[in-house]
Amino acid sequence: MSTAGKVIKCKAAVAWEIQKPLVIEQIEVAPPKDHEVRIKILATGICGTDNHVLSGTFAVPLPMILGHEAAGVVESVGEGVTCVKPGDHVIPLAVPQCGNCSPCQNSRGNLCTQNDITRVRGLMPDGTSRFTCKGKALHHFVSTSTFTEYTVVHENAVVKIDAAAPLEKVCLIGCGFSTGYGAALQTAQVEHGSTCAVFGLGGVGLSAVMGCKAAGASRIIGVDINKSKFAKAKELGATECVNPLDYKKPINEVLFDMTDGEGVDYSFEAIGRTDTMIAALASCHENFGTSVIMGVPPSASKICFDPMLLFTGRTWKGSVLGGWKCKDSFPKLVSDFMGKKFVLNPLITQTLPFEKINEGFELLRSGKSIRTVLTF
Repeated sequence: MSTAGKVIKCKAAVAWEIQKPLVIEQIEVAPPKDHEVRIKILATGICGTDNHVLSGTFAVPLPMILGHEAAGVVESVGEGVTCVKPGDHVIPLAVPQCGNCSPCQNSRGNLCTQNDITRVRGLMPDGTSRFTCKGKALHHFVSTSTFTEYTVVHENAVVKIDAAAPLEKVCLIGCGFSTGYGAALQTAQVEHGSTCAVFGLGGVGLSAVMGCKAAGASRIIGVDINKSKFAKAKELGATECVNPLDYKKPINEVLFDMTDGEGVDYSFEAIGRTDTMIAALASCHENFGTSVIMGVPPSASKICFDPMLLFTGRTWKGSVLGGWKCKDSFPKLVSDFMGKKFVLNPLITQTLPFEKINEGFELLRSGKSIRTVLTF
């Protein structure tokens, strides 16, 4: 029996409060309105950004359905939708691509003005929600909301992918992999033979390691206080790894010592802490080093640093979703994965049923998970 045009009742993990576990609830998902798409989510990853919300460091309106790194199948579409049709395999896009705003039209940009990241509203573009639970409207998360069996997104926030691609793998292209890999290849444009340092060896950091390797970097130094991640980092391309806790001096000084007083050509921050952002910047060559921030910063945080770090010539950049224009780039990344140009399996340390979502978050917080993928 077709569900098109009807309200769907399904399971979702609802964030009612910060510092509390998600609650599996039965919710109602409204049909898509004009230019909207309803998706049956089949696999979704647990990303550090989701955890930032639950910890309270990334402020968003609650209650909310989190999740933004997923893949699924189109269940139905609203009037006017032409980019996908029911049955298509898709990835929801945490950064939409409308094609009309200045970032979409500029080759240097990808942060579409329709994004719900820089000023989180937690609603569809028309200012309403498609989710209700116990008579209460639930907020959407960064244009996607994938911790649910069904979600609704605007047509600018979804893209069709190869139907043969394993959804439980390519869901990582929805955020973690594309963020790190693109930060190296797109944002920093790492050069052959260069020296790189990656701060934070989780899913995003390891993907940056992979991007640096693909770009031909000669040295890739992984930086993390969790030594258990070093073997995986080396497997994916790191030439060496360091633990800041093993040294009495600041890690930027350690990296300068390791590079004969030069500093690294490129550094990447994948943690989301202001102190590591500054350390990553200070680790770069003082004249032509480039540092890229990939980790989502705490909402209320401010950075205070010595301006001489920039005056001498360093470049400090941010990278949202790896700088990719998602509608244009994600199908190609899926094709590259299918063509074995990169691997995703080593990033996935656990695959759990959706009902064990809180267990997945605990694995992340304890440092025992690179990526946990939830399947429905």
